[in-house]
Amino acid sequence: MKTLWKCALVVLLMWCGGCVDVAQSPLLGNLLQSASKATVLDESTVAAGLKEALRVGSERAVSVTSAYDGFLGNDLIRIDMPESLQTVSTTMRNIGMGSYVDQFEVAMNRAAEKASAEAKGVFWQAITSMTLSDAMGILQGDNTAATDYFRAKTSASLAEKFKPIVQEKMAEVGVYTYYSSLVNTYNALQLTSKPQFDLEQYVTDKAQEGVFTMLAAEEVKLREDPATRTTELLKKVFAAQD
Repeated sequence: MKTLWKCALVVLLMWCGGCVDVAQSPLLGNLLQSASKATVLDESTVAAGLKEALRVGSERAVSVTSAYDGFLGNDLIRIDMPESLQTVSTTMRNIGMGSYVDQFEVAMNRAAEKASAEAKGVFWQAITSMTLSDAMGILQGDNTAATDYFRAKTSASLAEKFKPIVQEKMAEVGVYTYYSSLVNTYNALQLTSKPQFDLEQYVTDKAQEGVFTMLAAEEVKLREDPATRTTELLKKVFAAQD
């Protein structure tokens, strides 16, 4: 990923007509010095390469999360019983009714897996609308700068799109049924502590969080591992550094 950042920086510095004082910026100075040793790609190739990297990373992340067991089988993003229901969970397991808890947790993860497929279109809109300012922010950022860009640009639209899909998928996989069984059984015990919990918001937030977590992981791979650059354009823009 480093070559892409360097090439983009060269282009942006030329556009600025010397407006960036490289001597006052060790980071930019080092990047420019290193980039001068490589083949400087034209503006359109640099822009296309950056968008290609973002597209590939986001597609891979969504492919992981939307697969069967994409959430349930991944300890990084698995959706567990929320804190507000921990008393319910503990009580049910203590009286030999842990299966209610297990069924509910599995159903939440299945709903998130199905809903996360919707993230691809939202991410692509963010990629196509990326500005030079956005590109500079990513270029100067850390190993998850692109993920941070997506988070800032897509969180609101992703949440808006996710929620109705999550609701649909929760009904499809039986989340509401399992949740009702869990809570009704717990309430029948006539305990004083009754759970207060927004089920739909919880699953929506966790689904979105899981997608961003895996996107960050894919971004790091693209930046650090040449083997993950599977398209000709990615190979071209990164070739000088490798």
